[in-house]
Amino acid sequence: MGGQDRRDATTTATAPAVGRSPRERRREQRGWYFYDFAITVFSTSVLTVFLGPYLTEIAKAAADAQGYVHPLGVPVRAGSFFSYTVSAAVLLSVFVMPLAAAVADRTGRKKPVLALFAYLGAGATTGFFLPAGNRYLLGGALLIVAVVSYGASIVVYNSFLPQIAEPDERDTVSSRGWAAGYVAGSIVLVANLALFLNHDSFGVSQGMAVRICMASAGLWWAVFAVVPLRRLRDRPLVAAESGAALGQGWRQLISTARELRHYPLTLAFLLAYLVYNDGVQTVISQASLYGSQQLGLSQTTLIAAVLLVQVLAVAGALLMGRLARRYGAKRTLLCALVAWTATVTAGFFLPAGRPAWFFVLACAIGMVMGGSQALSRSLFSHLIPEGKEAEYFAVYQMSDRGTSWLGPLLFGLAFQLTGDYRYAIISLVVFFAVGFVLLARVPVRRAVAAVGRSAPGLI
Repeated sequence: MGGQDRRDATTTATAPAVGRSPRERRREQRGWYFYDFAITVFSTSVLTVFLGPYLTEIAKAAADAQGYVHPLGVPVRAGSFFSYTVSAAVLLSVFVMPLAAAVADRTGRKKPVLALFAYLGAGATTGFFLPAGNRYLLGGALLIVAVVSYGASIVVYNSFLPQIAEPDERDTVSSRGWAAGYVAGSIVLVANLALFLNHDSFGVSQGMAVRICMASAGLWWAVFAVVPLRRLRDRPLVAAESGAALGQGWRQLISTARELRHYPLTLAFLLAYLVYNDGVQTVISQASLYGSQQLGLSQTTLIAAVLLVQVLAVAGALLMGRLARRYGAKRTLLCALVAWTATVTAGFFLPAGRPAWFFVLACAIGMVMGGSQALSRSLFSHLIPEGKEAEYFAVYQMSDRGTSWLGPLLFGLAFQLTGDYRYAIISLVVFFAVGFVLLARVPVRRAVAAVGRSAPGLI
């Protein structure tokens, strides 16, 4: 519910940042921040707030007497259409992302690839102004294009990081990009809230206000993507990196995946992460749908709740970082998974039409969301062999996207079978419970030693 599914994984760079003056690097870094600033509004305003409830209402308008729509002839409950479409889009993005990365890395022309997917995504997002009435298939198609383009552009965007920042700058540069994204998400959500609350004053209907809010996110993406595309520079390829572009991304990914067999403890952590993170991502993408359809909450309440999550996610990440320094990252992360389980369970019992309790739930989500993702990334960084950081973080990101369709699928199936979103939300507990058990079984200190690194005092 208002988060960024993100961003620190990188693909292989074509040339290092060494040799560039500090002034030149800072200029590129400031331009790089703006892509986070441009793209985050898609995940916050569109995916998290508006699109789920809006597309579900359109699907309901197109449904038959039994409440089913029939995309490609398959009977689907109208209330499950959005969840299934997100699942299909994320699954498709797994096949597109390594191709985008391979073309960018093997040709050295990252900016054109970034521009292609940025403007495909921005165009599809702007196109959300068009679906109305019963045109749910158009909305689903635009959603698939936008999600796939979003994922592919992030892969290319991340691959610039080793080129624009020295090793000791990267934590700061990456964090500033993340912060820029939260700032953009908050700005746009405040503007959306103003339009939505005062749509009569602007002479538009509530539905038209929602369509304008979604389309404006696409325009925001398109406008601010110009800054990184102007400031970032493509680097010349070195000889060892030349070669066929298509297929290279998959070959490197498969090679790294095979190497993981030599580090079973790292693989065990990765498996735990994939399970519980799937639950996290599903809560983020489906919470507004649950709030609107099951709890009967207004769009105003949902926007305000997402804003609250945005702010508290930063505070939660900082707090959990301090707890990790005192108690260790694994122990803190296990506590966060307990908190996630309790939060989702509490969501099952929330009374309908009581926004105050939904805000309490939003506070809980915000406090654990940013911290659990940040600690997962930092913990994984200890379990990577020296000199393999980019390759292993690529697997981390690709595997994340590769399984994050399971949560929306389970959410949609639970509603399909029961017709009740409460059972859909409670079904997500399995991801946090299983993830907790898998993570608890990982001997982290032994895993760090197995890859030849020195463990910090507390981990």
